[in-house]
Amino acid sequence: MPTRDTTDSPRRRIVEAAVELLESGGPDAVSTRAVAAAAGMQPPAIYRLFGDKEGLLEAVAEHGYAQFLESKRALLDPEPQDAVEDLRRGWDTVVEFGISRPELFAVMNRATGRGADLAHRAGLEILHGRVRRLAAGGWLRVGEELAAQIIQATGRGAVITWHSTPPERRDPALLTVLREAMVAAITRAEPMVPAEETGPAAAARALRAALPDEADVLSEAEQHLLREWLTRLAADGGAPRDQAYRRENHGA
Repeated sequence: MPTRDTTDSPRRRIVEAAVELLESGGPDAVSTRAVAAAAGMQPPAIYRLFGDKEGLLEAVAEHGYAQFLESKRALLDPEPQDAVEDLRRGWDTVVEFGISRPELFAVMNRATGRGADLAHRAGLEILHGRVRRLAAGGWLRVGEELAAQIIQATGRGAVITWHSTPPERRDPALLTVLREAMVAAITRAEPMVPAEETGPAAAARALRAALPDEADVLSEAEQHLLREWLTRLAADGGAPRDQAYRRENHGA
């Protein structure tokens, strides 16, 4: 039985026609009538398959995520020789996609449907995998969750700033500066080997990165709790000391 998105399926033809109209004329060009005509079909087919225009745009976002993930996975190295350089390549891939396909990128970021959400999570898994390798190699200077947020924020910010700047004022150096600021914010100049690590935050970060995804020793609930504890310890090693100081000196 063929899948709903085979190359010659009506659904696939409609989605690809919508993407082409979106990227050539913006969201206003994606009318049900125009899409149906471009796909060689009648408008009722769109309502039957997608419900309405919003349903069609959700399918467009899902299609965009699929293409985006394909490009990310094509460059994915499960064991890169240089984890920091791998981080740069991953960031560049996201930004290049957003800059070269602005209308599709905008629709993807607005999508709320289940399909787009699942695809978005798949992309986050790749991102968190890169961050985990940085932590395991002793490169991270911040917690894994904060590092992932910084990577996302700088990538998305770079794309938004690029498109909000008049074409004649756009400078590619902006992208390089933002990328290197991101790298400097989350990584060390040199990796920290385990013997050099001191304090609970560094130790928690190293242990969190080294934990396997599945372990027979701990139950699923115990693994979840341990990861939560390690994440909190890794995020800010100074917080517990500050709290203890306030209790000792202020009675609270």
